[in-house]
Amino acid sequence: MRSLSLKLTLAFLFVSIVGVALIAIVVRQQTQREFDQFVLDRYQVDLLDELSAYYEQNDSWHGFNAIVMRAPGRRPGTGANVYPAPITLTDVDGRVVFGGRRYEAGQQVPRDELDKAVPVEVDEETVGWVLFTGFGDQSLQPPESPESRFLEGINRAILFGAVGAVIIALLLGILLARTISGPVREVTAATKIVAGGDLGYQVPVRTKDEIGELAASFNQMSADLAQATEHRRQMTADIAHDLRTPLSVILGYMEALSTGKLQPTPETFDVMYAKGQHLQHLIDDLRILALADAGELTLTRRPVEARALLEHTALAYQVLAQEKDLQISVESPDSLPLIDVDPERISQVLNNLVSNALRHTPEGGRIVLSAANGETAVLLKICD
Repeated sequence: MRSLSLKLTLAFLFVSIVGVALIAIVVRQQTQREFDQFVLDRYQVDLLDELSAYYEQNDSWHGFNAIVMRAPGRRPGTGANVYPAPITLTDVDGRVVFGGRRYEAGQQVPRDELDKAVPVEVDEETVGWVLFTGFGDQSLQPPESPESRFLEGINRAILFGAVGAVIIALLLGILLARTISGPVREVTAATKIVAGGDLGYQVPVRTKDEIGELAASFNQMSADLAQATEHRRQMTADIAHDLRTPLSVILGYMEALSTGKLQPTPETFDVMYAKGQHLQHLIDDLRILALADAGELTLTRRPVEARALLEHTALAYQVLAQEKDLQISVESPDSLPLIDVDPERISQVLNNLVSNALRHTPEGGRIVLSAANGETAVLLKICD
C-alpha cells in the first residue's frame, strides 16, 4: 500500500467506524436501560393499585396465589401474554402470600429483605408488602408489544444513523485525503523536475498550514539552488577570464621570443615571471575555494591583535598605494581585545579587500583600515 491518499482514507474510515460503533452501542444500551426502567416504574404503580383494589374488595389475601399476574410489558388478553409475575407478596407481618420464584407461601421474609419492600396501602393503612424481584432475568418488552416495537424503531434509527455517519465520514475522508496528498504529489513531481535540471521550478502554495510550509520551503530551496548555480556559472566564467589574461600574456611573450620578434631581456622575463606568479595565485585561490566548499578547509586559530593585522596588511600594499597616488592608513584604538582567528586566512581576506580597493579607488583617494569594538565581537572595516 503505497498511496498516501488511500492510507489516509482508510485511517479516517477506521476512526469513524470505531467512533460511530461506540456511540451506537452506548446510545442503544442507555436507551434500553432507561426504557426498561420507565416500563418497570409504570408497572409497579399499576400493580400496587391492583393489589390495593384486590385487598379492598376481599379484605384479605386469601386465594391471591392462584391469580395469574401479568409481568412488565405484558398486556392482558391471551395466555401467551401473561405469566406469574416475578414478585414476592407478603402480609403486613412479612409472611409470604405469593412467593414468585424466591419464596414459598407461608415463609417469613427476613427483616433486611423486608426493608427493601414497597408497602401496599388501603385507606392509608399498610396491608402488605411487595418485593420486586427477578426482573433482571427476563425481558420487559415481549415480542409484538408496543414497547418492543418502539425499541426496534429506536435500534433501526441508530443503525441507519451509524451507517449514514460512516458513509459521510468515508466521503469526507476521501476529500480530506486528496486535499492533503494532492500538494504532496505536486512537491514530489517538482523534485523530479528539479532533478531533471529545471532549477528554480516553483510549486503553488495553496494553504498556510504545514503542507503550505512544505511547498514554500521547497520553492525557497529551488530558488536558492538556481541562484547558487547561476553564481557558480558566473564564477566559472570569471575564473576563466582571470586565468586567460596572465596565460595569454605569457604565451604571447613566448611566441614573440621563439620567432625572434622580441629579444630576451631581463624586463621581459620579469613580466613573464610576474604573470606566472599571478597565475599561481589564482590557482591557489581556486584550491582554497574547493576546500572551503568541501568543508575541508582547516583553521589554525590563535589569539592575535586586530591592529597588528591591519598594520601588516597596510604595510604590504603601501608601495602600490603610493604608485597610484593613494593614501592607506590604519585607525584602531589600543584597548581592543585579542581576536581568536587564523592569521593566514584572515590576512588572505584582508589582502583581497585591500587589493579590490586599490583597483577601484581613483587617484588621490584614501583607503582606511579600521577596527572597533562591537557588541559581541571586534569589527574590521576596509573603507575606500
